[in-house]
Amino acid sequence: MKKKRKYFVIPIMILVAFFICDNIFGGVYIPVKKIFFSLFSGNAGGICETEQNFIRDIIYNFRLPKAITALLAGTGLSLCGLQMQTLFRNPLADPYILGVSASAGLGVALFIMGGSALGINLGSAAFQTFGIAGAAMAGSILLLLLILAVSEKLKDNLSLLIFGIMVSSIASALINLLQYASNESALKMYVVWTLGSFTGLKSSQLLILAVLSVAGIILSVYNIKDLNAIMLGEQYADAAGINTKRVKIRIIVATTLLAGGITAFCGPIGFIGIAVPHIARMIYKDADHKVLIPASAILGGGMTLIADTLSQLPGSGNIIPINTMAALLGIPVIFAIIIKNRA
Repeated sequence: MKKKRKYFVIPIMILVAFFICDNIFGGVYIPVKKIFFSLFSGNAGGICETEQNFIRDIIYNFRLPKAITALLAGTGLSLCGLQMQTLFRNPLADPYILGVSASAGLGVALFIMGGSALGINLGSAAFQTFGIAGAAMAGSILLLLLILAVSEKLKDNLSLLIFGIMVSSIASALINLLQYASNESALKMYVVWTLGSFTGLKSSQLLILAVLSVAGIILSVYNIKDLNAIMLGEQYADAAGINTKRVKIRIIVATTLLAGGITAFCGPIGFIGIAVPHIARMIYKDADHKVLIPASAILGGGMTLIADTLSQLPGSGNIIPINTMAALLGIPVIFAIIIKNRA
């Protein structure tokens, strides 16, 4: 680990650079010089107070929360993907393999399209935002409780994987039924949520996301030793005196906290969780989770910041959906994994 610390310097520098870029660039073009003077130099740049307040409002209330959200999302999804790939020993496992995305999507579908079908007015934009996040989180928590209830009865990880796939299929079927019965405006609102976004989070929502993310990250770090043991097989882990059932539950809880919270506030963000752990393995050429956990966290945060920066189309006023940009960055990695495994 000590020998590889120097290899973390460049990824960290890239992460910091794109965190800054994500705050500089956006749909509204603001010269870098004006941003600097407005934030750090008072009136030294000859900027009027009204323009200065306008720039500060954009940075502090829009771009900075968006960049922090992107950083938390990339870090959390990458750690989820790494743990799921280790637990199921499947290179294509992702944070949503146990049905977190589908269950969160079902909660949102019930809130938006179910309420619309019943003639319920969703009210203000603030109520819609909190309602969507709450419904998604409720769906994720219910799935967690269901998985914890059945995990004691399932004999192996393959059975748990099949259970997660079946839950996803059932949730998707119910979502399709709600889509068929919903009106155009409710359907559009749901589709927009599925495209994913790091924008629009209020300080209270960002605080909740940060608490869930930090809790999930701490639990993921705590799992490092056990992940290394499980990677060698459950029989080896049992022989080493590790309670694999408890480890499995901790991994599932960490994944639900991270993926559930991110999905609730940002929508289902694809490809990051699959691609980043493999990028970490290819760069560091190591299977030790003492290396892979921090590497995946740094690379994941950097990748989402890159995707968010590129999605802004600086100065144009148009925004590419974050899921589209994440797919453009992540799909080539997945193709490379498939080709490598078949070679």
